[in-house]
Amino acid sequence: MSRVSTARSGASFLALACVGFIATAPAAHAADGNAPAPADADKDGQDRSAEDREQIVVTGGRAELQGPKATASVQNTPRSVVILPKDVIDQTGSTTLADALRTVPGITFGAAEGGNPIGDRPFIRGFDSQGSIFVDGVRDTAAQARDTFAIEQVQVIRGSDSTLGGRGSAGGSINIITKVPQQTSFIRATGSVGTADYKHAALDVNQYLGGGIGVRVAAMWHDQDVAGRDAIWQRRWGVAPSVTIGLGTPTRLTASYYYLESHELPDSGIPYLYTLANAPGTGEIYSEPAIGTVRTIAGTTGHVDRSTFYGLKSRDFRDTFTHQATVRVEHDFGTVTLRNTSRYNYNEQNYIYTQPDDQQGNVYGTNAAATATAGGLVWRRANTRYGYAESLTNQTDLFGSFETGAIKHSFATGFEISWEKARRGAYVLATGSTISPRCTPAAIGRFYCTSLFSPNPNDAWVNYTGDATTATTPIVKGAPTAETQNDAHTLSAYAFDSITLLPSLILNLGARVDRFTSKITPALAAGATQTTPLERTDTLFNWQAGLVFKPTANTSLYASYATAATPPNSLLGEGQEPNALPTTNTAANLALLDSLKVEKTRSYEVGAKAGLFDNQLSLTLAAFQTDTDNARATGPDNTVQFIGKRRIRGIEFSFNGNLTKWLNVFGGYTHLDPKIVDGGYTVLTAAAVTVGGVVVQQPKTLLVPSVNTGRQATQTARDSFTLWANATPIKGLTIGGGAYYMSRVFGGYSDNRSFTQNAAGVTTYTPATKVRIVTVPEYWRFDARIGYTINEHFDVSVNVQNLTDKVYFPQAYTAHYASIAPGRSAFATLGVKF
Repeated sequence: MSRVSTARSGASFLALACVGFIATAPAAHAADGNAPAPADADKDGQDRSAEDREQIVVTGGRAELQGPKATASVQNTPRSVVILPKDVIDQTGSTTLADALRTVPGITFGAAEGGNPIGDRPFIRGFDSQGSIFVDGVRDTAAQARDTFAIEQVQVIRGSDSTLGGRGSAGGSINIITKVPQQTSFIRATGSVGTADYKHAALDVNQYLGGGIGVRVAAMWHDQDVAGRDAIWQRRWGVAPSVTIGLGTPTRLTASYYYLESHELPDSGIPYLYTLANAPGTGEIYSEPAIGTVRTIAGTTGHVDRSTFYGLKSRDFRDTFTHQATVRVEHDFGTVTLRNTSRYNYNEQNYIYTQPDDQQGNVYGTNAAATATAGGLVWRRANTRYGYAESLTNQTDLFGSFETGAIKHSFATGFEISWEKARRGAYVLATGSTISPRCTPAAIGRFYCTSLFSPNPNDAWVNYTGDATTATTPIVKGAPTAETQNDAHTLSAYAFDSITLLPSLILNLGARVDRFTSKITPALAAGATQTTPLERTDTLFNWQAGLVFKPTANTSLYASYATAATPPNSLLGEGQEPNALPTTNTAANLALLDSLKVEKTRSYEVGAKAGLFDNQLSLTLAAFQTDTDNARATGPDNTVQFIGKRRIRGIEFSFNGNLTKWLNVFGGYTHLDPKIVDGGYTVLTAAAVTVGGVVVQQPKTLLVPSVNTGRQATQTARDSFTLWANATPIKGLTIGGGAYYMSRVFGGYSDNRSFTQNAAGVTTYTPATKVRIVTVPEYWRFDARIGYTINEHFDVSVNVQNLTDKVYFPQAYTAHYASIAPGRSAFATLGVKF
């Protein structure tokens, strides 16, 4: 199989396009600072009505938490919460979830490497949260790149969070609130065109048909190249219809469907310059992406431009398909609501993705006798994957409020049952992986390797039956027997209560029990006739407690404690599994299966929240510590043990709302001290010694502390800052700007400690003389926007992203390469509403 992208050319341009209609629903706009508090709101401004549960609740102009488990307002929730509203998503021109989350401080990103598939991979407070993304409170299984066209708001809950959502969530979770029917009618359409052949159209139609029936349809079409990057393109489209029967009545039924299809030439980024073996000098050596002016070990100097792309148009592709169907039924019993939600998810992903180089010295070069190279080359390492993940989930929630004397309770309780399955395989293709050294003249002739300085994505790459043959063959999927399947079954029960002991004192409690059963059916081993599934069950108990003191109605001080639990095989192969189930039934692996442990995390947090300027501006300050135990690592006896420890300390400051009548701001600052307290041990091996063809000494091993111990946690920035400001200096005119800072991020560590022996069996340990640190540098990025409302029906705007055309890397991978961000781009948008 071969994929070739369609050539597209033409001058870059800015224009206005796509006329539509809108009439904005009052409940759907958190920016309406004059919206009254709901009639059944508690004194703290918290709305407990079921009718408005899935709408943006406005309290002094700020969006509130949504969902049955939201037993308190943001101000009265004893933990750090960021609500990213639709207005900010729209103003910043964010069309993907990853784009939108860049506006939230303290979130970094990882992506496809080390068995991790392509998809959204946010790190919250230093922890991988790709498995802790929810849609309307239901876990969104599968690695995927999400669009924003059907999103109403995004809730980022920071700190250990397994009580709320179940397994995982060590650093926090992300809950996406989707668009649902409202008791009003409106139509809004936007169309955008811009540089790099950017084209985007979105439609949001809500019709109230009367009799309690509402229908809503959100849709999107997107097509673009990537600014500053050669060859890369992205196309996708999606639709999300929903209908509610019983709007405004005690009994409601909502049925919704979401479909997203995407096709793209995935970006392969820029390789790191040094490997451990060829890194020059001693001590700590930073290996950064080979960008700009690069000098190889042989003295050759060349330039690697931001646009340089090492992938192959004739080989690389990525196709994804997402289906999500949801049915929700709810009924009010006075101040208490019973809700049942059922959802079916299906996500399919297929790709061949170039990861530039493989740490064998091709880029910088090496003087090693057996594999000496002059450098200046990149191996086109192909990561491939095809497969799907599906899930069926049913949640039943009972929530509401009641009083016991003078004490008020806002409670939620429920149970969940889910079934999940993920199956994956790899494409069969020859990539030069059996050739050593990697970039021989023959490998270059077959386009397995390319120039560091001037690669050609149009190289006439063809697939051979093997690296040493001349017979060609189409790319095909591997045999079904070569596929791996993961299955899981979860039973959960949970309860939450926000207890108003005094008007100024609120106690927040929560607990959850999960019974998580995971099974892996590995691929059929070579020569085997059958495969043996391996299965285990873990019972997880998590809890949280917090106390809120309110000096005034619009301020609060809080302290909280929360736990999280990540069981083995938590991601079902849909992410990087540091604690995966074994894949063969050897005696050692069966013993390991029985001895696996659940990774435990604890968060301690204190903070303060305030609503200023008549509650128009929300400020939050938090200090916290998160500790992880039971992380899987190599023990001092060279066995798998659960001795790994990590500690994340930090402070967070966030702001959201109106500074004045004409200036709105969103953003914050996060400082982290992310430390790997105990990374376990590393095995050094003294090779066997042979004399005259006879082995006189068998290999020996020495266990030494991991190079990771005591170092900054990977994929985590020590400092990050975000600011989006939107000003209205005169009626109808808006001027917006964004500033985003990310400090240096580390991808991984390695050193050159060695262990040798002589013919007499005398061993020698040589300490490290150098440590290779894979990293990407800090960066500032700036965006700008200007908009004008022509009248109540028409508005226009222009966004400029990466205003200074900054070359920066938003993701530092463990090895091989770093992802590079797009260059400066601009697009104009016409919006029409009725």
